Amino acid sequence: MLIRAQSPSAADALVLVSELQARFVEGLERVSSVCGHDVSFDKAEWLRDSGQHGGGNRYTAAESAMFNRASVNVSQVHYDDLPEKKLGSATAISTIIHPQNPHAPSVHIHISWTEMKVASDDSTKGYWRIMADLNPSVDHGEYRDKFERCMQQAAPANYQEAAAQGDRYFYIPALQRHRGVTHFYLESYATEDATADRDFAELFGKRVIDSYLEILQSALAAYPDAGDDARAQQLAYHTLYLFQVLTLDRGTTSGLLVHDQNDLGIMGSLPARVNRDLLASWQGRMIAPQDELVSKLVQCLPDESPSPVGDDVKLSLAETVRNHYKKNPEALSMQASGNVIAPTVDNHR
Repeated sequence: MLIRAQSPSAADALVLVSELQARFVEGLERVSSVCGHDVSFDKAEWLRDSGQHGGGNRYTAAESAMFNRASVNVSQVHYDDLPEKKLGSATAISTIIHPQNPHAPSVHIHISWTEMKVASDDSTKGYWRIMADLNPSVDHGEYRDKFERCMQQAAPANYQEAAAQGDRYFYIPALQRHRGVTHFYLESYATEDATADRDFAELFGKRVIDSYLEILQSALAAYPDAGDDARAQQLAYHTLYLFQVLTLDRGTTSGLLVHDQNDLGIMGSLPARVNRDLLASWQGRMIAPQDELVSKLVQCLPDESPSPVGDDVKLSLAETVRNHYKKNPEALSMQASGNVIAPTVDNHR
């Protein structure tokens, strides 16, 4: 049985992220139908400690002519019965959509509410993490500009700071480039007006979801056919995406280190296929011990061209990343960050 967090603010945050999840899933199915594809999302659930400390669900679509990989996840973990834990609860929506058509950009959106049991001198009791970034395989400036304008309009007072943090977080030093083309990242966001903060998180989530749905439908209408060059660009970009997520993304690593009960959900952002040889070629650009991590990631992938990333591979990759940072905890300092590094793993201890 899944037990929810007792905190009223955690309950409200769960309503918020669940409504955003429904909005996005319904919108994706609607766009799929308009574009001539019969796509429906399936629901899967997971439990943290058999539900004693929460859990979550994810809506996923099977690979098709519409989606390479699509996952819309909601989770809530809490420690109401464990007074020694610093964390009260963590409630989140995290979603990644990789369209099959390389002219339609991928998108990543994450909105979460974290509530501590006691406020410390240097932090509030609760705070939001708000992220959105557009990730094209083939860059079309009009889609980048549209998504960027949406974020500017949804967060006029915070956009400059969030864009700067996002550009810092999603930069890949080894490849000297960013993962996406426009980024938004607010970490540990809280003002003195908790209601306004909650309303801002909701508004931002709705705006970026609606903007992406418009971009997706427009791209599929404008580019119904993808040539070989575009598909080659997509495979290379999907390889870069996997590389960034598994070697730099602090949120992914933190989730894997906290527990192993939702590895498929955490790995839901990985595209369906990558270029194994291209990934291997980047090992020499990494400093120790991250070069060792890349080598082991390559070993997890089937020796095929392209290399499929199925559920068994995702589980192997998750365990590889988890074991690497348990063996090399100092390597956590090499991971991406904005202006603030939230102590996510410590909060769960």
